[in-house]
Amino acid sequence: MIASGAATQHGLERLRLYLRLTRADRPIGVLLLLWPTLTALWFAARGWPGWELLLIFVAGTWLMRSAGCAINDMADRNFDAHVKRTAQRVVATGEVSVREALAVAIVLAAVAGVTLIWLNNAARLAALVALPVAAAYPYFKRFFSIPQAMLGIAFSLGIPMAYCAVQGRLPAEALWMVAANFFWVIAYDTEYAMVDRDDDVKLGLRSSAILFGRADVAFVTSSYAIYLAAMAALAWKAGVGVAFAGGWLIATGCAVYHVRLIRARQRDACFRAFLHNQWLGLAIFVGAVAGFA
Repeated sequence: MIASGAATQHGLERLRLYLRLTRADRPIGVLLLLWPTLTALWFAARGWPGWELLLIFVAGTWLMRSAGCAINDMADRNFDAHVKRTAQRVVATGEVSVREALAVAIVLAAVAGVTLIWLNNAARLAALVALPVAAAYPYFKRFFSIPQAMLGIAFSLGIPMAYCAVQGRLPAEALWMVAANFFWVIAYDTEYAMVDRDDDVKLGLRSSAILFGRADVAFVTSSYAIYLAAMAALAWKAGVGVAFAGGWLIATGCAVYHVRLIRARQRDACFRAFLHNQWLGLAIFVGAVAGFA
């Protein structure tokens, strides 16, 4: 009985560590990936896509983002311990081994792969393209001046998957939405990079916040403007109802708020701006749902 109880306690402790590894306690990454993917589903279907596709994309997004977190922590384990914001990540502290993190990532990716059974061949092909991009991203900050650009691609690949799942093809509209979303990711991940700028400089890592220096706020502002203008143009061309304008205006207000937060370049304010992007993405998604309804 005692041995059984100890084993149960140990198992629960490992589970808690794995939940921290996959950021289950911090769903911001899932939401930033989910809202544009669901928005693309609604655009592709010109309205309600059906429960099956909705559940598949919600589950697949959560699983792949969780796997990505495990891969990221494996790649960054030697850096995270020296960065204030990431010092307590479980691979950096040694609470979870590299082998364990790899096993968690493989299991989650495999389960996500099961969801592809219910999608068409075009969507499966899009998923195969997305996988190596997501796995490669953590390594780009070592040699690429704007690793945020790689994240912009990785966090936009749910869009072509959504279009392929609904339409069985990849129309030009999907590619334009990927381009638009790319600039939103660049904006919020630069805010994220501004939090770690001092630590990244010491470690010799690269980011858009370091590259653009005192022009970082202008860069973020311009990226938001391009994203919002592009989404407005896509909505107009797709014939989305006027209700979309309400969500778009709320999203624009969020962007203005973020720029005001980051002007002083204070760590906590930049991090709040980054986190608040979940509401910007939600506003665009709700606008799309209401507009097509």
